[in-house]
Amino acid sequence: MSNESKKYLLNEKEIPEAWYNVITDMPTKPRPMLHPGTKQPLKAEDLYPIFSEEASRQELNTTDRWIEIPEEVRDMYKIWRPTPLVRARGLERALDTPAHIYFKNESVSPVGSHKLNSAIPQAYYCKQEGTTNITTETGAGQWGAALSLAASHFGLALAVYMVKVSYNQKPYRRSIMQTYGAEVIASPSMSTKAGRKIITENPNYQGSLGTAISEAVELATSTPHCKYTLGSVLNHVSLHQTVIGLEAEKQMAMAGEYPDIVIGCFGGGSNFSGISFPFMRHNFSGERSTRFIAAEPESCPKLTRGIFQYDFGDEAGYTPLIPMCTLGHNFAPANIHAGGLRYHGAGAIVSQLIEDKLMEAVDIPQLETFAAATLFAQSEGIIPAPESSHAIAAAIREAKRLRESGESKVILFNLSGHGLIDMASYDRYFAGDLANYQVTDEQVRENTKDLEKLM
Repeated sequence: MSNESKKYLLNEKEIPEAWYNVITDMPTKPRPMLHPGTKQPLKAEDLYPIFSEEASRQELNTTDRWIEIPEEVRDMYKIWRPTPLVRARGLERALDTPAHIYFKNESVSPVGSHKLNSAIPQAYYCKQEGTTNITTETGAGQWGAALSLAASHFGLALAVYMVKVSYNQKPYRRSIMQTYGAEVIASPSMSTKAGRKIITENPNYQGSLGTAISEAVELATSTPHCKYTLGSVLNHVSLHQTVIGLEAEKQMAMAGEYPDIVIGCFGGGSNFSGISFPFMRHNFSGERSTRFIAAEPESCPKLTRGIFQYDFGDEAGYTPLIPMCTLGHNFAPANIHAGGLRYHGAGAIVSQLIEDKLMEAVDIPQLETFAAATLFAQSEGIIPAPESSHAIAAAIREAKRLRESGESKVILFNLSGHGLIDMASYDRYFAGDLANYQVTDEQVRENTKDLEKLM
């Protein structure tokens, strides 16, 4: 572990006062989400039965470049924000690379991840509008933990559908949610029509984020004074997460550098969007030519091997149709330990950026991510979440490439969360019990062949 790694810190007055809406600057705007019944572009009021009205308006906002952060939300942000930017000199030395490597440390939040950045405003808007109950899904449990804390603060009752494989793999995340007062249900469950159908068809199915979303949406739309909240994928979630990159911009300036490469792990897009979008606006203006790399699991490669098509955000087909890079809403990802990345599709914004070749994606095998995580822990002293380890692995690939070429470039990645509640997965890695999982071309073709029929 290096004692030379340097932190760049801001004070609480420098927390952003507004979120950045990247859509306003995109050369090609994302295609609109469609109503699943009429196939017509959604209006904000179409989303009111599911989401808070303010989140619905933010979701479809294509005109306001900056959206003000409510003062009460900023006050809660002050509990842990601004988060540190760290020059990872220990990792640089371990890799013998000329690259300068920085990471934004989002693991310092009360729940150990970036997810609170959106959980707090979503719970705030629900409370302001008279909602009493909220529902959500969670994969690895980071989003569920964040929303549980936010719901507790605003006096909201919360039901969390946790993907069954993670419910069993990560019992302490479940305990965190329950400690904050949330009800946690393993998904698929027998408590919803969507869950019962899936269990009937496949009794041993260990769940997916798509399944858990179906159950949470169904409960929200069938319960009075109840709204659904989402931790990734949608535009308003990416919007809230831009506090990460906006802070990082100021901190990189303090370091006297600017990133040549920005990296984030990728499940649905929340933390990648948060670190990337604020820097991306300088590419749009022609001021910079930064590369943006999304690091996804080899076992769930929607960006690198999926198709760009309208698809449902959930398995049962309750959500609007979203223009996304997708493996098909029925895709059943392998039971990897990076549960937060086991999602079949990408958000509309990132999907359009991939289509326009304004960002890149790589898929990384599970064993490589744990090797990267171990090296990072030994060189920087922080044990990363399995999800974040994908970003670390991608950064290491780039640093090694620069070592071979002799180029000195600046790499910035987002450490989206710590892995202190994921040690069972590390135990399995050290015991040699983990494996890599690959998706065949035939599986992708078979799972996406009927998507055009949705239109």
